[in-house]
Amino acid sequence: MLAMTYRGPYRVRADQKAEPDIEHPNDAIVRVTRSAICGSDLHLYHGLIPDTRVGSTFGHEFTGVVEDVGTSVQNLKVGDHVLVPFNIACGSCYFCSKELYGNCHNSNPEATAVGAIFGYSHTAGGYDGGQAEYVRVPFADIGPLKIEDDVDEEDALMCTDALPTGYQAAEMGDIREGDTVVVFGAGPVGIFAARCAWLFGAGRVIVVDHVDYRLEFVRKYAPCETVNFKEVDDMVVHLKKITDWLGPDVCIDAVGAEAGGSALQRLTGVKLKLQAGAATAIFWAINSVRKGGNISIVGVYGPTFNAVPIGNAINKGLTLRMNQASVKRHLPRLMEHIQAGRLDPKAIITHRVPLEEVSDAYHMFSSKLDNCIKTVLIPPRGAF
Repeated sequence: MLAMTYRGPYRVRADQKAEPDIEHPNDAIVRVTRSAICGSDLHLYHGLIPDTRVGSTFGHEFTGVVEDVGTSVQNLKVGDHVLVPFNIACGSCYFCSKELYGNCHNSNPEATAVGAIFGYSHTAGGYDGGQAEYVRVPFADIGPLKIEDDVDEEDALMCTDALPTGYQAAEMGDIREGDTVVVFGAGPVGIFAARCAWLFGAGRVIVVDHVDYRLEFVRKYAPCETVNFKEVDDMVVHLKKITDWLGPDVCIDAVGAEAGGSALQRLTGVKLKLQAGAATAIFWAINSVRKGGNISIVGVYGPTFNAVPIGNAINKGLTLRMNQASVKRHLPRLMEHIQAGRLDPKAIITHRVPLEEVSDAYHMFSSKLDNCIKTVLIPPRGAF
């Protein structure tokens, strides 16, 4: 089969790999019809996530058709059209029983933190992802959701990670009626977080980024106010100034390890890798949010330490919440929003690229070329 393969930092290509097999009675084999490149895939692409091995196939956002099922699978049958959450969750461990599907213990038992994720290095279980013609889906009775006839496939594709992550970012902010919410990052997750903040009652939403076309896009899609951090002298002072010098009620970090805005953070977190990514957005969030405010973190950082101003968080009485999104928990509500027309996830897709051109697709997304917001990959047999 054709699959994206990792060859080292900034080097990916479409190559032939063996098709996956049923390895456990609870497995399914899915023929991929659509997959997407996620902003967190770029952390892998740039060599920032440990134990990303040559030959790995990325891709944790995908939809497809069930081609085969193991003998124990009861909820799926061959021919079902499904979306597959990026979390690989067993459904029965201590964490899954609390709907913390992103922390499943049985899918990634050697990790002390994250559960398993499709196509996201061996720190997340070492499972191949969906930027391929076929993918093995463990615990097939738990994760995959059949796509209803009245749901567009590309809307469903956005429900595998980007939309639920943005939605959970807003949820974890514990937004109250009329709150001012600041979202750091105008990538797909930040765009969805800004849009979903309104669903939780926000009275004002502000998005911070430095790429003009992304800021223009989120202004129209969310809609919201925007700030280009390159145009202000001090981001923290600016946010306090425009919020009556108290600070916003809620800050959301939807950037993660490769944030711009601080030369020191970029040097230590990205260039020298002395910490698990540039924590600029966390610094800005802690220092700008009002006393007693809330911070929600969904940006991806590596599994080592980051130097953050925790003392300021303590003295300000802040509440910090963070996790990988528990996609399965959010899907019923998100489907309601989509079917009711309150959310239009597929509208953020700007590029559709054949899987054969995956190398060019990564370069375009990474380099922010051609006003790229979200890229969808289409395998050779990508029709449903």
